[in-house]
Amino acid sequence: MILKQKLLRSIANRKGIVVLRSELEHLGSKSQVSKALSELVKEGVLIRVSLGVYAKTRFNRFAGKRTVAAPFETVVEETFKKLNVKVTQGKALEDYNAGRTTQIPMQLQVRTPGRKISRNITVSGKNVKYEKTYG
Repeated sequence: MILKQKLLRSIANRKGIVVLRSELEHLGSKSQVSKALSELVKEGVLIRVSLGVYAKTRFNRFAGKRTVAAPFETVVEETFKKLNVKVTQGKALEDYNAGRTTQIPMQLQVRTPGRKISRNITVSGKNVKYEKTYG
């Protein structure tokens, strides 16, 4: 069985939407896995979210093409969980959920208490923004 088929089977059997390259490295060398993953991205089976982070896709009958299999917020939450990064809601979303404002946040902003993160997470043209936390 070729590596690409092994990857497809492994990805299909996984729960959740996000797949890390490091989770698949037992199937082959780092360069082989990276090459096979980039082929799957070109075919539309996966979407690259960040460095070494991929998301599953599914066919969207309304759009007529393959799209991410979960909402942006779900993909971001699962990505941080798999990377063992603790995040909290940004101030704008926190204020909106608490009823302190009626302004709906247009971008997902998160706080990463106690650490600086510069990882660029992009899904379908949406980016995660990081808020600075002091103290």
